[in-house]
Amino acid sequence: MAETQLQAARSGTVTDAMARVAEREQRAPEAVRQAVADGRAVIPANVGHDALDPMIIGRSFATKVNANIGNSETTSDVETELEKLHTAVHYGADTVMDLGTGSDLDRIRTANVEHSPVPVGTVPVYEAVKRAGSPEDLTTELLLEVIEKQARQGVDYMTIHAGILLEHLPLTEGRTTGIVSRGGSILAKWMESYGEQNPLYQVYDDICVIFGEYDVTFSLGDSLRPGSLADACDEAQYAELDTLGHLTRRAWDQGVQVMVEGPGHVPMDRIAENVERQQDVCDGAPFYVLGPLVTDVAPGYDHITSTIGAAMAARAGTAMLCYVTPKEHLGLPEKDDVRDGLAAYRIAAHAADVANGRPGARDWDDALSEARYAFDWSTQFDLALDPERARSFHDQTLPGDNYREARFCSMCGVEFCSMRIDQDTREEGELDRLTARTDLEASPAAAVNLPPVGVHNGGEVGTDEADVERDRVSNFDAPADSN
Repeated sequence: MAETQLQAARSGTVTDAMARVAEREQRAPEAVRQAVADGRAVIPANVGHDALDPMIIGRSFATKVNANIGNSETTSDVETELEKLHTAVHYGADTVMDLGTGSDLDRIRTANVEHSPVPVGTVPVYEAVKRAGSPEDLTTELLLEVIEKQARQGVDYMTIHAGILLEHLPLTEGRTTGIVSRGGSILAKWMESYGEQNPLYQVYDDICVIFGEYDVTFSLGDSLRPGSLADACDEAQYAELDTLGHLTRRAWDQGVQVMVEGPGHVPMDRIAENVERQQDVCDGAPFYVLGPLVTDVAPGYDHITSTIGAAMAARAGTAMLCYVTPKEHLGLPEKDDVRDGLAAYRIAAHAADVANGRPGARDWDDALSEARYAFDWSTQFDLALDPERARSFHDQTLPGDNYREARFCSMCGVEFCSMRIDQDTREEGELDRLTARTDLEASPAAAVNLPPVGVHNGGEVGTDEADVERDRVSNFDAPADSN
């Protein structure tokens, strides 16, 4: 059996995946190897995922963003799912999680792995309970069967809800929103029905063996994450976190990579506390958080309420952010919701990388600012995080080609444009001319901190039809808050 990335790193080997990661992150291969060996970073790379372009998740590397996709009972078409994959990658997702609960799950999962250049994650308890018919009918044998099958299909990381224990359930009784994790609620129902310990906890070492064989990365699920500000940082949440720390070390002992999932809904003043506590309890294993949402009062705008928390969490050391769309808590996201959610989270990730002093991260900002000051509209559009939207917004009010050379936009008009006035003043010799020039080609920034994010040129992902017709995507069926 081949070594996992963790085992290879511990033995001093720089794998091909580590070398590729080093190239993408503009880091020394040895630095990548050491971070993986220490458990401070993971390279989710199933040995069977041939289409993968390896990437790394860790607090000392560029902040990454995950997008949730997946089908439901009403939409189970493979081509539609591949279009979802394409759109997620197109708008900058570093990983995708297939949270499908509908029909034809095996065929869709296999197609996603075959076509995805980014790591694919899953939550196997969803398929297991679908096959069982109810949470009460789950068995450890079925759970292991599903996990092994998904690993064999090439899934790179899996959310495993092994940290919620029978003794944790009474701690949720005073909560406002109870257990909001879908996987957590399923396992809590099973434990309440039988009065027995979490079946995933019972077979955790067996799961480690499967993950070691295929080099699947654990994403340890936060089954008791808070679903409201009122429940943040409570005894239930932190009791499970302590268990996740224990499970992290057990997986490491078997040479399996681990990242740990986090909240949820957390007030701004307690976000850093959550990150610091996880890093301490889990010995520096990468933290992967949903949001967190910093207020509960803005349904329809939760991509904003959550990206505020996401930026703060990434600033504090979170390694990967799970995006939230405007449809969170309200319905199934569609294409524009996914676009808005990914844009918000790419902003949060990049802003944190700038604040954390990642090498070269601000070069992108500086280059765009220089283009803006020079009224180089075409370059400004090309450097934008979402070039299509920036170009469209400009052209709504100044659509003619001549306005691509204009020294103003429709906000101020020609007479009141401050940068035009400043330029004229400098041309007249009253102030020195500005000469700043940022060379992005020479920037030491990681790939995700340089334009374009994602595949804005429409790179091939999915079927030919999906590539040609990607703009007709709709019905993104997996809510981000469902893990």
